[in-house]
Amino acid sequence: MSERLLGWVNMPLFWVMILLATAILLFIRNKIRMDVVALLVMLAFCLSGILTVQEVFAGFSDPNVILIALLFIVGEGLVRTGVAYQVSEWLMKAAGNSETKVLVLLMLAVTGLGSFMSSTGVVAIFIPVVLVICRQMNISPKRLMMPLSIAGLISGMMTLIATAPNLVVNAELVREVGIRFSFFSFTPIGLVVLLLGIIYVLLTRRWLGGDNEQAPDLTSKRSINNLIEEYQLRDRTKRFVVRPGSTFINKPLEALSLRSDYGLNVLAIERWKRFRPVFLTAFGSSEIREKDILIIDISNPELNLEEFCRQHNLEPADIQGHSFVEQTKSIGMAELTPVPDSDCIGKSAIDLRIRTSYGVSLVGIKRDGEILNGNLADISFRLGDLLLVVGEWRAIHQIRNNTKDFFVLSYPSDISAAVPAGSQAAHAVFSVLTMVVLMVSGVVPNVIAALIACLMLGKFRCIDAKSAYDSIHWPSLILIIGMMPFSIALQKTGGVNLIVEAMLQVVGGWGVHAILMGLFILCAVVGLFISNTATAILMAPIAISMAHQLNVSPVPFAMLVAIAASAAFMTPISSPVNTMVLGPGGYKFSDFVKIGVPFTLLVMLASVFLIPLLFPL
Repeated sequence: MSERLLGWVNMPLFWVMILLATAILLFIRNKIRMDVVALLVMLAFCLSGILTVQEVFAGFSDPNVILIALLFIVGEGLVRTGVAYQVSEWLMKAAGNSETKVLVLLMLAVTGLGSFMSSTGVVAIFIPVVLVICRQMNISPKRLMMPLSIAGLISGMMTLIATAPNLVVNAELVREVGIRFSFFSFTPIGLVVLLLGIIYVLLTRRWLGGDNEQAPDLTSKRSINNLIEEYQLRDRTKRFVVRPGSTFINKPLEALSLRSDYGLNVLAIERWKRFRPVFLTAFGSSEIREKDILIIDISNPELNLEEFCRQHNLEPADIQGHSFVEQTKSIGMAELTPVPDSDCIGKSAIDLRIRTSYGVSLVGIKRDGEILNGNLADISFRLGDLLLVVGEWRAIHQIRNNTKDFFVLSYPSDISAAVPAGSQAAHAVFSVLTMVVLMVSGVVPNVIAALIACLMLGKFRCIDAKSAYDSIHWPSLILIIGMMPFSIALQKTGGVNLIVEAMLQVVGGWGVHAILMGLFILCAVVGLFISNTATAILMAPIAISMAHQLNVSPVPFAMLVAIAASAAFMTPISSPVNTMVLGPGGYKFSDFVKIGVPFTLLVMLASVFLIPLLFPL
């Protein structure tokens, strides 16, 4: 027995499985960032000698990784030109007061937009829209938030580029058998699932309750002036002109210790350039110049302003609403709320270094409908808090895409002036359509089609270099690259064959449909613990190998893995899309189980019987 155990320990496959289990455990605990876990995995494979350096870093040269990065840029182009917001505004106008019509149009709009850009980004855009609709119709967000997340996940089943798992599975199919999916290979299945989803949520939305609950007092139609009044900023925020001889001149903000010594928080710096005022975000490294105007939040009511100004040679001036409104193309406000179970719960702005980490300043906290006073930077955040922040719209948009800690609940109406390239919307649509046509026709590889679209977006000034690089979600790319060695290692050490043989022993005698069903269930279970992209990376080679052993086409097996990877409906932690709607919808964990499990089974049955018809075995 000991010899047999020793033999297992000496097998590379044993250590691959140990490493895989460790990675999954770290993903579940969520104490270490997923991209850091992926880098540790790569390091472990290198040091263990299981894979060569070339095999470990193969993901960095994979065209599909480049394609995913380019698609982030395409999505940013749709946001910067206002196309995404125009779709949401159209929904509000077209929906009227019919809840059924709202639900159907919402799912259609989210699925359509999510076919060409990140589903997480689409859902983030629509959350404040849904809150406004709920308030206008006097219904609970519970009625619409979960249909929003379901539509976001279904959008991943619509096109080849809709979600990273589709591209991962397609790449594995090309690598193993030289067959590729077309741009619209997923669309028939996605349309059927969308139809089932609309019917399903219309029939089951009452399971969520919320009939007698009203929407929270949140709206995206308040102006910046409204927010200044609502959060009582006019009484607390002042402007100080830096006069000649001031002790602040040529010093960085961090050297002045204004927050610790005086209870002052510099929100922005107004500086004259080329005969016009320009607002600059205040960072610790920002250096103060003569004649700068400092916009400061005063959390210490006992501060002697007259003495403070005399000591540092500053000239006080009251804050004016237009001080922000004039600069809405660069500086804005937004209300945030902490993501449930995120690391920011129980921590303060100082603990999180919110200005350094997110590029915004905290200026207001509303808790249970009450505005909190005192030094806001020292107040620990609670679930359900509304946080008013000031910063560049670019930084606020980045927070919108960062679902780990916060997401944006509402924008002021002034955001309409903050679309940096609103006049280029038609060009953005033309660029995306060009990309789709090139991908569908197959004239050039998909990655080249996406590159052409990005260059067109740059040429038409829909994006600039900085916004393009900032739009790429690097943690997601690192996660994909870091999980790829697992796929190579499982094939190299015989792990794929072992898993395939085990599955075939269990369901092999029940027919192909039972095997596909077992494969779907395995993908769904694995997807409960790791991201859908990582699920696709691990399961795609298993599915293709299973098809080879059965002497059938691997295409339907690969397609099933892609669909199953997107069917993350069962828990609020199965996908960032679900996590984002948990708080605004007022859901419990059990709500997702109650709605998500039956729908996942429904999608499984539809996929198992539809896919072999569309892609014959």
